[in-house]
Amino acid sequence: MEKRNEIQELSFEFAVEIIKYCEVLEEKKRFVLARQLLKSGTSIGANVREAQCAESKADFIHKLKIAAKEAEETEYWLLLCEKSPSYPNPAILLEKIIHIKKLLSKIISTSKSILE
Repeated sequence: MEKRNEIQELSFEFAVEIIKYCEVLEEKKRFVLARQLLKSGTSIGANVREAQCAESKADFIHKLKIAAKEAEETEYWLLLCEKSPSYPNPAILLEKIIHIKKLLSKIISTSKSILE
């Protein structure tokens, strides 16, 4: 049985939810934010997935740092949506991105301590 990879599962599920949220934004003709959010929100999982095939521990950390940067950007776009009254409420997505950011930070920190 394969070991559960929590960050991979969470970032994938988050990407699916981001796609759904962006579809709602596009229905409301909020195209610019929808595109920005779609790119950064789905990129997190793509980078986490790419990290699974890293060539070294340093490469693994580097790819997770990129995922963490994408998570920061995603949180920014979600906060803009939250503060814009005509946008659908992204509260659940904000909770999830904060959890993902904490988990990425923990994995990066732990990986760095192993590397040293």
